[in-house]
Amino acid sequence: MEAFAWRGAVDEEFRIANMNWMSYRDRISRTESVVLVPIGSVEQHGPHLPLATDSLIPTAICEHCARHSGALVAPTLSYGARSTPRCGGGQHFCGTTSIDASTLIIQIRDLVREFTRHGVKNLAFVVGHMENTWFVNEACELALRDAKMMGAEPPRMMAVGYWEFLTQKTIDHVFADKFPNWALEHAGIMETSMMLHIHPELVHMDTLIEHGPSRLPVYDMWPYDQSLIPADGVLNTAIGSTSERGKIFFDEFTSSLSAALGREFGR
Repeated sequence: MEAFAWRGAVDEEFRIANMNWMSYRDRISRTESVVLVPIGSVEQHGPHLPLATDSLIPTAICEHCARHSGALVAPTLSYGARSTPRCGGGQHFCGTTSIDASTLIIQIRDLVREFTRHGVKNLAFVVGHMENTWFVNEACELALRDAKMMGAEPPRMMAVGYWEFLTQKTIDHVFADKFPNWALEHAGIMETSMMLHIHPELVHMDTLIEHGPSRLPVYDMWPYDQSLIPADGVLNTAIGSTSERGKIFFDEFTSSLSAALGREFGR
């Protein structure tokens, strides 16, 4: 894979929030600078994972890529679009704290405007909450239109859900024939294994309940039937999760994202 080339010292600070404004200005003035923006959610992930799972995973992926490539990492957007029953268990769980899709779009649109004003040339939004995906895309489209209307030069933008980088080979290796689909993997083996790899202190494997994948209809209803959702909020079993599997996932996500950054933004 083509690596995203770095032109500076590997021990330089990469978290924008930790920089003063002059250091930030100097870093983004480099022609190859890329700003990574993790976008997550505050959402239940069963009894064994924290509410911040969808934010912690993309943040760790972005920070790993930045540490080895010279990209910068913006503060994580931690609140995301509302949880859907067939993907995140729905809004009825205590702790799930969502914002309207229009609010998310406005936030991202405003961020692009501000990064444009700063002089950022390359932006990558790394999504950790599936329900955010289309709204991030819409925000980028609107931000592009905004910049053109203002006569400004917009940054080149990438948006990706980190799970999209997982290859069928890895799915077959880790899940064998037990991979349901990405929606039902909510708080399942992939997320649990990733958290065991990056934040093992936040995972409580002793609280897991054994059950198979949820049997949900292929359509949505309002109001939705809460009885169809497992009471623990886990849509498929997480039993079998390990930090070793988490490292397999993490390595594939980070190497593939780095390759994509090099392909799209490299010089």
